Amino acid sequence: MSTLPAGALAVEVAGETVVLLPERALWIPAHHVVVVADLHWGKAATFRAARVPVPTGTTARDLTRLSKVLSDTGAKHLAILGDLLHAKAGRHDETLATIAGWRATHAALQITLVRGNHDRHAGDPPATLRIDCQDDPWRLGPLVGVHEPVPVDSGYVLAGHLHPNVTVHGRGRSHVRLPAFVFGATIGILPAFSAFTGGGMYVRQAGDTLYGIASGEVIELR
Repeated sequence: MSTLPAGALAVEVAGETVVLLPERALWIPAHHVVVVADLHWGKAATFRAARVPVPTGTTARDLTRLSKVLSDTGAKHLAILGDLLHAKAGRHDETLATIAGWRATHAALQITLVRGNHDRHAGDPPATLRIDCQDDPWRLGPLVGVHEPVPVDSGYVLAGHLHPNVTVHGRGRSHVRLPAFVFGATIGILPAFSAFTGGGMYVRQAGDTLYGIASGEVIELR
């Protein structure tokens, strides 16, 4: 494997080397695949449609970060473990145009979406984006991609849905919440890729190994 991107950390999962990236993505070098979860494209537009004042440009900034991941890794395949689109109300013309422009700059990239709960309500992305959509599971060697982290008959599960965060305590009452990768005995959970998505549904289980993201670096938390 070539030199790791800045701040990344390589770990072994089910006999595969996977690289945890500080941009909240997972890279599988042997297969030229980047895996992400919970992009929630159009979430801010959904909020604005409901007259909730939130910043614009959140999808564009996430796409810029995703482009960096693809450039750093040279990935040929992007696998999305659910919740690509946030809601039907988020299928705003401006949002879709931004996504289409990004897709045009990555025309050769294969993209697979494993449908999540939000995708079932929002609908599949426009066919012009050339994203292969399927229900879970999506299999890659010993790894099994799903949206919600539930065990499967065989293979190590990679999932999203829970948007894991971890609270790290410092001196006194100081503390900070960090997005985190979680790896248990049979299931690994990715942090939400979207920067405009909250966390906190994950509850740590005995035996879990957590890797937090802080200051552009992935760090094992003990």
